[in-house]
Amino acid sequence: MKSISAEPLIKIQNFLGEGPLWHPDQGCLYWVDIEAGELYHANADLTGFSKSHFETPIGGFCFTQSGGFILASGEGFLAWDGGDAQPSLIWNPLPDRTNVRLNDGKVDPAGRFWAGSLDTQQVEGELYRLDPDGSQHILLNKIGISNGLDWSPDRRTMYYTDSFKGTIFTFDYDLDSGAIHNPRPFVQLLPDGTGIVPDGLCVDAEGCLWSAHWNGWRVVRYNPQGNPILTVDVPVQRVTSCCFGGDQNSQLFITSARVGLNPAELKTQPHAGGVFTVQTDTVGQKTHFYG
Repeated sequence: MKSISAEPLIKIQNFLGEGPLWHPDQGCLYWVDIEAGELYHANADLTGFSKSHFETPIGGFCFTQSGGFILASGEGFLAWDGGDAQPSLIWNPLPDRTNVRLNDGKVDPAGRFWAGSLDTQQVEGELYRLDPDGSQHILLNKIGISNGLDWSPDRRTMYYTDSFKGTIFTFDYDLDSGAIHNPRPFVQLLPDGTGIVPDGLCVDAEGCLWSAHWNGWRVVRYNPQGNPILTVDVPVQRVTSCCFGGDQNSQLFITSARVGLNPAELKTQPHAGGVFTVQTDTVGQKTHFYG
């Protein structure tokens, strides 16, 4: 199987870097450090960054048609205009659940924002959907760790990761209604003592899925049949998510984490928590906006 290598792009020590997302209009990269409650914004030439801090974990986010953001947070779904004002609550599906926060999220081709929850006590999480008309939906329950999701280019299939189960699932997806059904395993990483599990993901314009492997030192590209066809080697253990962007939308951006690594491991992984990149031979799908 072919292998390529990602190189450090932005040298930063995120505790739990996640959720990279390319803004096509601004031509720049955003991502989060979840537990720090920080949303990062790279500068135009991808050599530096600015950041915004929030008093709650930020598990994921999306861009809105109006120019702001929806934040998937420890307090539920929040609206933020990108300025100095604090975000406002849209919907908190997590009341009285102190060990639960929202985790990874993404906008579907119809402009709906999907995000799931993660229970730090590993009891049960759910998958939620916030529609542009304000309607609120619970799509799945009894999820271990809700993680990466995306849709196929033909808009008929949704991919969704439950990291606790080590499985990326595929669902039949209805674009008009947003309904999903017929879940079945797409990729399963069986327990082997290494702790390698699928984390965040993205789907390219050819319908192939790129999955970040937590504890795996890599991102793996799978064809639509679920067979691995390419490995992106990353010089850190805890690879968390990936997205396409750049001038031609052919650059893969990869986030990582330092959480849980001991001093000896951190010494051998000086770029842990950083952002990485690699040029690919394919292109990504366009970034969808909420609304």
